[in-house]
Amino acid sequence: MPKMFVIPARDRHTAIIIRRGPRKWTHLIQWDTRDDVFSHGAWIKGRIDGQMCDLSPHGEFFLYYLFRHTPADHPDLKHSWTAVSRTPWLYALTLWPEFSTYRGGGRFFDRFTVKLGGCGPEPHPDFPLGRLKVKKGPTPIHESSGEIPDSDWCGRDQSDRVIFTRAGKLFRLEGTAEKLVANFTDLTPDPQEAPAWAKEPI
Repeated sequence: MPKMFVIPARDRHTAIIIRRGPRKWTHLIQWDTRDDVFSHGAWIKGRIDGQMCDLSPHGEFFLYYLFRHTPADHPDLKHSWTAVSRTPWLYALTLWPEFSTYRGGGRFFDRFTVKLGGCGPEPHPDFPLGRLKVKKGPTPIHESSGEIPDSDWCGRDQSDRVIFTRAGKLFRLEGTAEKLVANFTDLTPDPQEAPAWAKEPI
């Protein structure tokens, strides 16, 4: 069964859903948490650890740590890197190669400032910073709140409602009742090229 991890944006009613499965595939879904509208984005054969990722305050940019099971096409990249893309795609607007499977990722301070946990402050020369500013040092991770014990992930949306995932399904708690918001169990990998707007520099 697929498993999902959710990162809500801090200042806008949006979130990114990181869906793992089948097997080694990962899929990104953008969620309008006010109207429950979903936008499907990137599929990639690799692992994205939601705990080490983050959304910019308005949900425009996605900072992610990726471990691929096969090397990238770029000659300087191997299996893992930290990057910033436009949600819900993985087209790297800026990128830092990683040499460890445990130290990548980071957090947004504001729209154009990130703090990185592992890689150096300088990005790969083919992936310039643009307007981004970078700090370095220990960064907190995103964790499940544990409010729903049998969930894969649990937390709260911008309206302080309990939201959670279980076996590829997304739920919201309404009173004591579990409301099914969306069912993503039957998705199959369908990798697409990122649209032109997702490739615009930061």
